[in-house]
Amino acid sequence: MTEHNTNVMQSEPEDVTFIDIVWGQFKKNRMAYAAMWLVVILFLLAVYAPLIASERPFIWQDAEGTYFPWFSSLFDHNYYENGVDKFFNLLLILGTPLFVVWWLMLRAAQKSGMEKRLRRQKIRKFSFVMIIGFLVVFLGVILTQSGQVNRHNFETYEEAKAAGKAVSAIFPPIAYNYSKQSLEEKLQQPNAKHIMGTDRKGRDVAVRILFGTRISLSVGVIAVGIYVTIGIFLGAFAGFFRGRVDMLIQRVIEIFMSVPTLIVLLVMISFIEKPSIFHIMVVIGLFRWTGVARLVRGEFYRLRNLDFVTSAIALGYSNRRIIFQHILPNALGPVLVAATFGVAAAILLESSLSFLGLGDISVPSWGQTLSAGYKTGEWYLILIPGIAIFITVTLLNLIGEGLRDALDPKMRK
Repeated sequence: MTEHNTNVMQSEPEDVTFIDIVWGQFKKNRMAYAAMWLVVILFLLAVYAPLIASERPFIWQDAEGTYFPWFSSLFDHNYYENGVDKFFNLLLILGTPLFVVWWLMLRAAQKSGMEKRLRRQKIRKFSFVMIIGFLVVFLGVILTQSGQVNRHNFETYEEAKAAGKAVSAIFPPIAYNYSKQSLEEKLQQPNAKHIMGTDRKGRDVAVRILFGTRISLSVGVIAVGIYVTIGIFLGAFAGFFRGRVDMLIQRVIEIFMSVPTLIVLLVMISFIEKPSIFHIMVVIGLFRWTGVARLVRGEFYRLRNLDFVTSAIALGYSNRRIIFQHILPNALGPVLVAATFGVAAAILLESSLSFLGLGDISVPSWGQTLSAGYKTGEWYLILIPGIAIFITVTLLNLIGEGLRDALDPKMRK
């Protein structure tokens, strides 16, 4: 009898959580599911871009010795000027092994027989520690900006070979950097050497499109991360405490809603001598949180009087615990949908600023390439970045629609 009960318990499926239900419904939407994996591919291209395109060789051998210029260039301030590139390069070097460790731990936890909720709590804590450690290392990389003399690159290699010197080097498939200029090769249409052509300054368009993926994704994610955080806190306080707190936050929301983000960006750019991509991220994040705050406020109003919240209050739990551990997890559904659409909107806004010539000129934005196409009339400078923007925004919108349908009980199949 005991053995039979044990077999029955072992054959019973694990408890199904809300995340499992939403994920199962999301996978049924084939368009959204495919779009999610295509965005993952875009992210991987952004992370592993230096392996595909770099004028620094992996290995350089000459009479002086053996060098590894590619690795040393990843955090070289003279080669990668902005923090976005250094962040993605750190994801390449440190994030990849950390992900492998995380995946192995996840597989081990699944095979351990641990109850699903406890297993997820363990994985969540481990993930939090990994993220904090990664951010600490990234902060150290930013604070210790190093610069090196660019002695080993593709141009030097060609000159050495032409001079008959004994030099050997292994380069990535595309041996160009996104900022490398060559007036002799300007405005070349797609050919065997430059598969997407070159722009007005002779820069390789394929490399700029590849590294532009980093800019687009980082602008969308960081800007949306800022305003989602602000919106969640203010919306939660307004919906939970109500009364005067709600009235005050509502007035602040109305003030920020009346301020157009594009105008603020234009004014900021006119006052700052060298506007960077981070200025754009911060302004978008500080002025677009109102929609998230109103969504969270509405969800808190709906959930505030339900039995599980009333029980938590009766048990004497603190307001902080009730807000962030009991109500907020149940109010994040609409926020996730809004955030997905927000990433697409932020990418469009940054591309628009770059197209107008008001973005960060030190980054390979898709809007800059599109602007060059508009000024020169070259079809490939218009078509290629335009398709990149269209595909990325469309994929994010498809994911947003898939999440919206998966979170809506009326749309579940």
